Amino acid sequence: MYPVSYQADFPGGGRNRLTAFFRYIVAIPWLIVAALYGFAASIAIFIAWFALVFTARYPEGLYNFVAGYVRFNTRVNAFIYLATDEWPPFNGDTNESYPVRVGIPPPKPEYSRLKAGFRLIVGIPVILLAYVQSLIALVIALIGWFAILFTGKLSEGLFDPLRSALAYNARATAYFGLLTEDYPPFSLEDASAGPPPPEPPPPPVPPDPGTP
Repeated sequence: MYPVSYQADFPGGGRNRLTAFFRYIVAIPWLIVAALYGFAASIAIFIAWFALVFTARYPEGLYNFVAGYVRFNTRVNAFIYLATDEWPPFNGDTNESYPVRVGIPPPKPEYSRLKAGFRLIVGIPVILLAYVQSLIALVIALIGWFAILFTGKLSEGLFDPLRSALAYNARATAYFGLLTEDYPPFSLEDASAGPPPPEPPPPPVPPDPGTP
């Protein structure tokens, strides 16, 4: 199970033709915040890279800040690419009520120094796949834009590959944010709704009948 999960609810029913038509205009405030947030996150990632290389640990404050950026950026991308009509919140907090959700586990006690140190080199395949997935999402969003304008709907046949492409890019962002050491899976894993639940406690030991 991949540590970073992605879930997007299919927006059944009618879609908002007006906000879909002007999507890139109405999204300008979120794009500005995403650019500023991304700049700050890049600084946090740069500092975290040194921490990981020298200590094998990800400072919790930096980790939470980068995780917040991944959540915010993922929601903004889903909004821009017409995966949802709901306005994204202007924060990177966990929001289970929003139709697009990213599950990010807590930081690990220890990370691989080599994987962190050479992330940009070993991550070249991820960069290439993320570029391809971005093109796929762009083409689907363009087709979906016309579909929403003329029919008021986005079919599941368009939504499913769009969701898969956006999921890969969200996980790629987390990967290059050093939040995970694993390559993002190529296919969407809807079953990975987050970190595995804790194991149930062991059953109580029955008292010894011979004990008074």
